[in-house]
Formats: sequence, structure tokens, C-alpha cells
Amino acid sequence: MAQPADVQHDRLNPAVFYSSSILIVLFALWTMVSTEAAEGAINTVLGWVSDSFGWYYFLTVVAYLAFVIIIAASRFGDIRLGPDHAKPEFNIISWASMLFAAGIGIDLLFFCIAEPVTQFLAPPQGEGGSVEAARNAMELTFLHWGVSGWGIYTVVGMSLAYFSYRHNLPLTIRSALYPIFGRGIYGPIGHVVDTAAVLGTVFGIATSLGIGVIQLNYGLANLFGLPENTWVQAVLVLLIVIFATLSAVSGVEKGIRRLSEFNMLLAAGLVIFVLIAGPTLFLLNALVMNIGDYITGFIGMSFNTYAYDQPTDWLNAWTIFFWAWWIAWGPFVGLFLARISRGRTIRQFTLGTLILPMTFMMVWMSIMGNSAIEMVMNGARDFGQEAMNNPASSIYNFMESLPLSGLTTIVVSILAIVFFVTSGDSGALVLSNFTSILKDVNHDAPIWMRILWASIIGLLTLALLMAGGLHALQSTVVIMGLPFSVVLFFIMVGLYKALKTESLKPRRPYPAPAGAFSGTDVNAPTWRQRLTRALSFPDYNQAMRFLEQTVKPAMAEIEHELREREVEAHITGLQDDPPHLELNVDLGDEGRFTYQVWPRPATMPAFAIRPHAHHNTYYQLEVHLEEGGQNYDLMDYTQAQIIEDVLDQYERHLAYLERCREAPGDVTMPGQHNGNEES
Repeated sequence: MAQPADVQHDRLNPAVFYSSSILIVLFALWTMVSTEAAEGAINTVLGWVSDSFGWYYFLTVVAYLAFVIIIAASRFGDIRLGPDHAKPEFNIISWASMLFAAGIGIDLLFFCIAEPVTQFLAPPQGEGGSVEAARNAMELTFLHWGVSGWGIYTVVGMSLAYFSYRHNLPLTIRSALYPIFGRGIYGPIGHVVDTAAVLGTVFGIATSLGIGVIQLNYGLANLFGLPENTWVQAVLVLLIVIFATLSAVSGVEKGIRRLSEFNMLLAAGLVIFVLIAGPTLFLLNALVMNIGDYITGFIGMSFNTYAYDQPTDWLNAWTIFFWAWWIAWGPFVGLFLARISRGRTIRQFTLGTLILPMTFMMVWMSIMGNSAIEMVMNGARDFGQEAMNNPASSIYNFMESLPLSGLTTIVVSILAIVFFVTSGDSGALVLSNFTSILKDVNHDAPIWMRILWASIIGLLTLALLMAGGLHALQSTVVIMGLPFSVVLFFIMVGLYKALKTESLKPRRPYPAPAGAFSGTDVNAPTWRQRLTRALSFPDYNQAMRFLEQTVKPAMAEIEHELREREVEAHITGLQDDPPHLELNVDLGDEGRFTYQVWPRPATMPAFAIRPHAHHNTYYQLEVHLEEGGQNYDLMDYTQAQIIEDVLDQYERHLAYLERCREAPGDVTMPGQHNGNEES
């Protein structure tokens, strides 16, 4: 099914951009001008959401996590986020670094001391300050920062990557709803969904950046004596927005990737220093115990709404806030995860996004949190109270208790700044893509859009800081997370329907069409023909000559015969860059059948390299279907054999369409990846 004409050119999406940006700017101005009224309204809505939907947040987070685990463990887990021949763009270290920096980076600095100490001294139930309270504090910390929240990111990222890189739909939330609403996603339904995603994203990012500004302000006050007030925070927001803009302009491959890798190394170095400088054996024992407590108590904690004696204020400030925060960040981090995960399978993507960040989180939170709890248990009560009452100060005060405090304080400040920048630049990039209509889903929105969104994020962050600081930031996230939590359920339904349809496709049980190529050329015995082919390693010119002199005539015969039978078919590609051959057969409302042949470089085997050879590369002519490369080579086959293979694949596709028609509830997806990119 062809996409509408209005998605064929890079341009602004006016419905989403203007509606979301106007609402955000009006809200920001309202909070700046009528600060008290805004704070009162936010608190009123917060109370209603918390009282009415607290239980709902608990259930939804568990549902999202269960969904992605089931999908990854099922037969769908082998489906690639992109064409079948795609390979991951980033290595595992770079990928993990960007997962960490975009998803949770700056907030770990703020909460790694403050949350464990607060849960230890003022738990939701029971007596604070006890050994049991210490264990429960780390359990709750792991719950809030562990696998539950990453399940939300995984739902969004998996869906966006699948629909965009496998079906060539726009890299926006609306694409995940195609199996439900079809072409309706290009109308009001899609605009509303994307606008909700933009609003949730902006408020989620503003919360993180606001928290980062508060913490950075304290750090600079500690280092240089700067005052802690709104004016200093405004200057910090402006400076960080400038740096975030510069990073976003440089793109994912350069700025965002390099900053993420740098911060990952710096964070790892800091936590290792704390482990060595602190009570090492105690921290290692505590880490093992915390992991065990988290695993054994996970299900109970995930459903614990404290119904019989509900600590409402605590829930609003902690668990409900965190679940809403993760949901609000879902579109932003999900799109960013999709953007950096093309080429991985659903199973690889799910395992990576659930396990890699959580592993670092457990080490970081356990070592930092238990170090702080151990200090409080050994008499540092003033430190504990300050961490509760002024969370921004907690990590700086903690570092002062360790050797080399001057150096570590600078390291923490650098971490805060770079985490701040990576969150801002990723956010500007994602919001630009959300509010643009891009011809190529592998490219990003224009630079001016990233600059504009970085500025809007900064404006909203400053407005929320003026409207009540940390409390206002947390409250708006809880509110904005609610509408997008509903969208997430539609995303899950859409993804399941699409994956179920894809599972009906026949899978070739062997990498090469040996059965089809049994030999039909009467002028050469089969075994000689196959031996010649096995020892053939053509260069590029030879491959292109074969493509034009043998493959194209074979396709032309099929094209002619189909047209004789009143089926629209045409051949393209030889004049494209890079040149290839493509046979397209129009199947009406059921899309099209596409058979492509691409010249692909391969490494010459050692036994084939001759002393006089000038290079060790040869070319294969790989077959591509709509779902990607098929991993077999047509080079040196006859026209008759090529015709047989085209017809074999055509019949397989028709059989797949028949299964789709017979399977109730399944959908016809739009044309998949056009196969014109080697990964």
C-alpha cells in the first residue's frame, strides 16, 4: 500500500508542531506570570490523578514489562528491527552508553544518595533507621530505577523501530497505530497521538533538566560560592541549552554518541573510586544482597499499593511519580532507542534495553546508596537529614566525606553538565523528528528545528522551576504521564497485530535456493555448472555486466508475461545510485511484490586469492525482498534459473497474502523497507 503523497517530502508537520508548541509556550508563560495560581492548579490536578489512578499506574507498568518480555521470548523475537540483512549501526559499548545517558543519566546523580537515605530514614511503612529499613530502602530504590521503567522504553522503542525500519513508516508514535487505524494515522488521530507524545516528552525532559539545574546550582555554589536562586538557574538553563543545541546539531553519530561514551566512562570511574575508597567488603556484600532482595521481592513490590494504610504523600513523591515519569519519558527515550537500534532483532533489543542499563543501575545505586546509609548508621545523622531535605546537596556532601573530595566534586559537576547536555540534545533531536514529516526515516529533522526545540525545553524548564521548583516538576510529570499511558496500550495492540501478520510469512529453510537451481541449462551439465559457480569470484564490472545481460532479460520475460495477463509490473533500478535491478508487481489494495537484485561486496576467500590479485574483494548479486536481503547469490545462474527463483518467491508471497486474508484480525501492512540500503 503506497503512503499518502503528503509524506513524500521533508517538511514541518504543522498540526503537531503548532498545537504542541503553542500549548507548551502558553503553559510556560502562565506559570511565569501567575506562579501561585499555576502552582495551585497543578496541585489540584495532581491530587485528583493520584487519588483516582494510583492503582492504574501500578498495573500499567507491570503490563508493559510483561508484554515486551513475552514478545521477546516468543517466535517474534527473531524478527529484525529493519530489513533482514541489516546490521547494528553501533557496537555494544556505544549502544549501551547511549541507552544509559539518554534514559536515566542525569537523574541517577540526583537520586543515588537522596532516595536510599530518604527511604531509610522515612520509609512508607515501619520504623526508619533500622537494619530492616536499610534493606527495604535499597529494594524500593531498585524498584523505582530497575527493569519496570525500562519496560516502558522498550515498548515504545521496539514499536517505533519495527514500524519505521521494517515498514518504512514515519519515525513517530502514530506509526505504531497503523495496524489499528490504517491510513487514518495520517489524519486527526495521528496528530492527536503525536501531540500527546510531544507534550509528555517535553514535560518529562523538563523535569529531568530542572532536577539537573537544581543540583548543578548547588554544586557551583559549593565550588565557587554562587547563590542558589532562580536567576542563576536561568543562566544555567540558557548555557546548557546552547551546549545541547550544539551537540544535537552535530547529530547522533558524533556529538551524542561521543558525549554518552565519555559520561559512561566517567560514571564508571566514579563508582569504582567510591567502592575502593569506602567500606569495600561491606559494599560488595550489600550489592549481592540487594540484587537478591530485588529479584525475590519484585512481584510483591510491583503490586504493593499500600491499600490498608496508604501513605499518599509518599506515593505521590515516589512510586507514582516514578511510574508517571518513566511513562512521560517513553516517547522521547523510545524514539531515541529506536533511532540507535536499527538492525538488532527484537530479542536482542529487549534483552539489551532491559539488562544493560539495569545492571549499571544496580551497581551504581547499591554502591552509592549503601555507602550513604552506612554513614548515617554510623552517626552522620545531619548528613542524612540534609539529604532528605535538600536532595540536590546529597551527592556533594557525600563526596566530601571521601578522600580527594575536591577532585570528585569537580567530576560530579562535569557528570551533571554532560548528562544535562545529553538529555537536552537527545530531546531536541527526538522532538524535531516527532514534529516533522521526513522522507527518509534514517535521517533526522533539519537543524533549525533542533535549535527551536532546545529553546522550548529550556523555557519550560525555567517556568516550572519558577512555579515551585522540584515539587512542580514532579507534579506535572504525574499529570502528563496519564494520557500517554493509554496510548501505550494502543501501541502494544498495534505491534502485536503487525507481528502476528508478519509471522505468516514463509521462511526459507536454507540460505540458498538449491532446490530451485537444480540445473535447467541443456548446454552444461549440472555438476559442471555448479562447480564453475563455486569457483567464480567476479569483480564489480563483471557483476554489473551479468546483471544487465542475464538478470534483466529474465526479469523482462516475467514483466512481459504479467502484462500480457493484465497484471501491472515494471523494472527499475539500473540507472539509480547505487545501480541494482528491481521488479515490482502491483497487487492493488494488497500492496506489491518486489524482487530486487543488488551487487554486494564480499571478502575473497583465502584459497581464491591469486599472487597477481590487486584486491581481495569480489561481488555477489544478492536477492532482496521487501523484508530485506535473502542471503543467496544469483551470480552465474542462467536466465531460466533466475526466472524460476522469481516465480518461487512470487508464489510464496501470494501464499502469504492468502494466509493473511484467512487469518481473522490480521492486517495488511504498508510496503516494507525498499531494500536500497546495505547496513
